[in-house]
Amino acid sequence: MQPDLTTTAGKLADFRRREALSQEPSGQAAIEKQHARGKNTARERIDLLVDEGSFVEFDALAVHRSTAFGMERKKPLGDGVVSGYATVDGRLVALYSQDFTVYGGSLSQVNGEKIVKVQEFALRNGCPVIGINDGGGARIQEGVASLAMFADIFRNNVHASGVVPQISLIMGPCAGGAAYSPALTDFVVMVDKTSHMFITGPDVIRTVTGEDVDMETLGGARQHNTTTGTSAYLATDEADAVGFVRELLDFLPSNNLAEAPLTDWLEDPDPTEEDLALDGLIPDAASQPYDMHAVIAAIVDDGHFLELQALYAPNIVIGYARVEGHTIGIVANQPLQFAGTLDINASEKAARFVRHCDAFNIPLLTLVDVPGFLPGKDQEFQGIIRRGAKLLYAYAEATVPKLTVITRKAYGGAYIVMGSKKLGADLNLAWPTAQIGVMGAQGAVNILYRGQLKEVADAGGDVEAARADAVRQYEEELLNPYQAAELGYVDAVIAPSETRLQIVRGLRALRDKRALNPAKKHGNIPL
Repeated sequence: MQPDLTTTAGKLADFRRREALSQEPSGQAAIEKQHARGKNTARERIDLLVDEGSFVEFDALAVHRSTAFGMERKKPLGDGVVSGYATVDGRLVALYSQDFTVYGGSLSQVNGEKIVKVQEFALRNGCPVIGINDGGGARIQEGVASLAMFADIFRNNVHASGVVPQISLIMGPCAGGAAYSPALTDFVVMVDKTSHMFITGPDVIRTVTGEDVDMETLGGARQHNTTTGTSAYLATDEADAVGFVRELLDFLPSNNLAEAPLTDWLEDPDPTEEDLALDGLIPDAASQPYDMHAVIAAIVDDGHFLELQALYAPNIVIGYARVEGHTIGIVANQPLQFAGTLDINASEKAARFVRHCDAFNIPLLTLVDVPGFLPGKDQEFQGIIRRGAKLLYAYAEATVPKLTVITRKAYGGAYIVMGSKKLGADLNLAWPTAQIGVMGAQGAVNILYRGQLKEVADAGGDVEAARADAVRQYEEELLNPYQAAELGYVDAVIAPSETRLQIVRGLRALRDKRALNPAKKHGNIPL
């Protein structure tokens, strides 16, 4: 029975009917099909993410404008995306969630306009924007009108970059041009087995190149977490993905003019067991590894560290933590992986993180144990000079408080790159175990003592004993923290157990730091 639209009661009834339709635009059967795939609906995902009852929806009654291919006969409300604003832990966020039950979550002109409205709301109000992606790309029936909306979305992604945090949750397919919007955001989170991102799908690849590849191998969540570095976190399920995003938001400011959330913290003046354990952490043999996570845990509040891209380029560690309740970003070489060397992937991973911290005024702590750049023709041919320079550029450009602790190796150009004093670090500390030099002892001895070792060999002497003496002499004279301290390149040599204390003091002193780079339109980072 149709309501009587000539009466107020009838108009309210008509509104309630439309409102109910907008909640399930494709009906219960489509929702059950989505659940059968192991996925939540667009609205269920929003409910998981935001504070209960806080979501305010935009354009719930919007419908597409297409008349091609009989589209005018089916106009589901919302047009395949749920959008609006809400709070997460009481803080404002703008968000949209693609609805796969409506035209496969494909992007139409109206659908795109709704996403653009969310982006513009975030920019106007200085709040993070979160995109929940589950769609098949451009809506073919709308042709260039849908493609044009991608350009609007991408432009807003770029304009919002460094102004408000942008986070992308990939909860299903994200194909073709649609994949570029998440790539432009600060963080991408994917769900194992159900998330897929690629520019060209398996069918097109098979047709054009003859290659056979399945969706999981081509663009699955694990692939983007281990091989491409596109994703910051590999979630086990959608609840895990949402939980990670909520935690990530807790470390980030709402915009580039705001402070990150501050937690209550009462500093203990006495060294903890974790502090004291650092005094015995570094092995006597320089070739023996240790876990840099142990250093991080001893420095940060409650030992809690939110690591990003943990499965990609594991020879460098990045992520967020707190010191005295204040957010900091951490970049650390990982001796357990490739001896902590810098390679192309590690350099790019760290460079983007450094720039993100700088954009949002988050202080940087760098923990250094780096024997150099990874040698090999593959690295050289793939552009380690240009791509490694990105990390150099990022550190030199950053104006946030920068603190560096050298725990062991700091060799050659890699030492310079990893937040060195002359690159602009505010506070550089070194442990007594630090080895700062042009290169390691073995390589240096081969060059500096070549003649002497040859003379020993020619005379029939003990070459290995002579080499050991030369190594010891080099380490005592040059491969230590003290020459750098004498020259002012290290501000202080400290006991490892004092590291947190010194970092706390340094961050307090630098809290009001103000630094400006030379005026320019923008730099030209070696992309």
